[in-house]
Amino acid sequence: MTIAQTLRDAFETGQQLAPFSDADPGFDLAAGYAAQRALTALRQQDGARVIGVKAGFTNTQIWDTFGIRAPIHGPVFDTSLATGPISIAAFMEPLIEPELVFRMASTPKPGMDDAALLACVEAIAPGFEIVQSVFPGWRFTAPDSVAAGAMHGALVVGAFRPATPAMRAALADFTVELRCDGTVMDQGHAANLLGSGPLEVLRHLIGLDSMEPLNPGDLVSTGTVTRALPIKPGQTWQARFNGLPLAELSVALT
Repeated sequence: MTIAQTLRDAFETGQQLAPFSDADPGFDLAAGYAAQRALTALRQQDGARVIGVKAGFTNTQIWDTFGIRAPIHGPVFDTSLATGPISIAAFMEPLIEPELVFRMASTPKPGMDDAALLACVEAIAPGFEIVQSVFPGWRFTAPDSVAAGAMHGALVVGAFRPATPAMRAALADFTVELRCDGTVMDQGHAANLLGSGPLEVLRHLIGLDSMEPLNPGDLVSTGTVTRALPIKPGQTWQARFNGLPLAELSVALT
């Protein structure tokens, strides 16, 4: 059985796996992305359609927590795009992450400055990504995480607002307040994302050999601005993106 088939079975059954790097210390990023592509192909055979990309571990403040020192990426599917309430029963050790989501207007290219990158973005929305770990205790290497689809579980996207040049400064200086049932659980600043915000995440992604070109209409989830926090059924989570003209996002979990 291939790594991709093993992962698909694990996600379908909820049975967690030992990290592949435990048995194969040479399991590297190239092998991880090859396994991810194969897993994506299996999901496409099952009828899922890729609608964008999620960036993972772009928040440098959580690198030490997970032992990851650089961002990764994985696909977002039409089948993982969610609206509340969301059942999280099938997710393994789920965490919630407040993120900004870009919808692309055109294909960005390496070397673009922030103004040119923002001109490639059609609209911006608040989002929640629910991530999960097929590896017990969230113990893995970066290649393991890549192989498992960059830990993607579901993406909740709020109301989009047109991206305008006037937003450029705010994209480097907004804050996020993350609440659960009305209680503030964490706060974060745009600079947590690779030092300068989500446009830097977009720049990072388009410079990678492992990335396919982004197309008009693609979604790009740029990574959690706060810590990734554990969730359970019955909770309602809210995210407020202060400094940006975005509506507060709320999602109920069942």
